[in-house]
Amino acid sequence: MGIAFKHALVTGGGSGIGKATAETLAAQGVDVTICGRRIDALDTVAAGNPRIHAHVADVTDEASVAQLYDAAQAARGPFDIVVANAGMAASAPAGRTTLDLWQQMMSVNLTGAFLTVRPAVDPMRKAGRGRIIFIASIAGLKGSPYISAYVASKHGVVGLTRALAAELAQTEITVNAVCPGYVETPMLERTIANIVDKTGRDAEAARAAVAKDNPQGRIIAPQEVADTVMWLCGEGARSVNGQAIALSGGEV
Repeated sequence: MGIAFKHALVTGGGSGIGKATAETLAAQGVDVTICGRRIDALDTVAAGNPRIHAHVADVTDEASVAQLYDAAQAARGPFDIVVANAGMAASAPAGRTTLDLWQQMMSVNLTGAFLTVRPAVDPMRKAGRGRIIFIASIAGLKGSPYISAYVASKHGVVGLTRALAAELAQTEITVNAVCPGYVETPMLERTIANIVDKTGRDAEAARAAVAKDNPQGRIIAPQEVADTVMWLCGEGARSVNGQAIALSGGEV
């Protein structure tokens, strides 16, 4: 795919989309720093792959992100790809969404995304190129019931994507968001368990209900998201900027 970049940061790299993205970039010769809050999961991804490097970091903590950048860039040079993937989901009717739940969604999904990419902007400007990619959600492009805080946070990520893309459009830095529907990840397993708990359906019925949101009637594989990230990092995507790319089988 003609990837000319050397060092990538992938947050939430211990499982799911982050794991698939890190492994895909590493297979193309990119050194990948993965981070998250659970070192055991990160070490499992990095084990046996000399191009993947694990660091513990909390994307909601500015000092923690700064320490991550200092350590990783001292070892492997500046990041020229940043994939802000770390996120969380929770559901509640709007009238019963607590302030704590609201703030948690914003802190992880939106503020965490901002803190992840902010330190990379000036070094990318100096280098004259870079790729910033947010893993948002189809929830950033449409409304859905019972997840108002999550929807609002992901709409914020799409807005941040468009603002940064406009700000950096005169450089060789592109900024885009990938917006998948339901993906086969541990987060999805928690969603299915929640449906089972609240509705009394069995897991198979809950999974089928989730798949129906996708007009193709299926759940997306993490590799599909990773492949989209790869494409955005390639030379053929130089003109793709400020886009929120839906991976949803036509849901939007």
